[in-house]
Amino acid sequence: MSYELYYWPTIQGRGEFVRLALEEAAAPYVDVARMPAPDGGVPAMMALLDGDSVPHPPFAPPFLKSGRLLIGQTAAILAYLGERHGLAPKSEAGRLWVHQIQLTVADLVTEAHDTHHPIASSLYYEDQKKEAARRAEGFRNVRAEKFLGWFETILERNGSGTGAGTWLAGRSLSYADLSVFQVVEGLRFAFPKTMMRLERKLPRLVALHDRVAARPRIKAYLTSERRLPFNQMGIFRHYPELDP
Repeated sequence: MSYELYYWPTIQGRGEFVRLALEEAAAPYVDVARMPAPDGGVPAMMALLDGDSVPHPPFAPPFLKSGRLLIGQTAAILAYLGERHGLAPKSEAGRLWVHQIQLTVADLVTEAHDTHHPIASSLYYEDQKKEAARRAEGFRNVRAEKFLGWFETILERNGSGTGAGTWLAGRSLSYADLSVFQVVEGLRFAFPKTMMRLERKLPRLVALHDRVAARPRIKAYLTSERRLPFNQMGIFRHYPELDP
């Protein structure tokens, strides 16, 4: 069975967290909105969002179709895939812990997005540059280190060194590790100067990022056409004035 992933076709965004899990699991999937019409494209995605025949419509992309299941929200999708494909612990406590990490990733992603859209997503960045500068300052100086430091603390308490070692949830990789890898990638693009400063304090997190990047399936994906580049339309955007 092939999964159907529905997300915007030109950005990594929140859909990228799901793509990374599917790629690591070697799970067959189609990125529907990136397919040609009539079977794909944005209209195919919107038909499920707005269609009257969908009993449990998702609120927004990303969402995943698995047989008769239609699952929305990144964290819920990953919880489903993690249990099915060995990307989450087998114990209930372990699965809840990985889910907790993923929800914290979601909080960080929202704060990163709001550095360039602090007033409203419906406004252009140029309409809120003054407010964005203030929001980005707080993110650079306080919030980014708070979030990333928490991941570093988890790895330290797990006994992870700066080379090969344990993962966020123990001795096996989980979808949370893939998501934290993506966060580091995104922040390096959006805030390269800030990350250069912060990463000196985060050796275990940097090592985790590098271990994920070196995994054969992830490495192949990152160099493939399936991996969309970061750009100025996604969550992680680079505005030099926000990272002075």
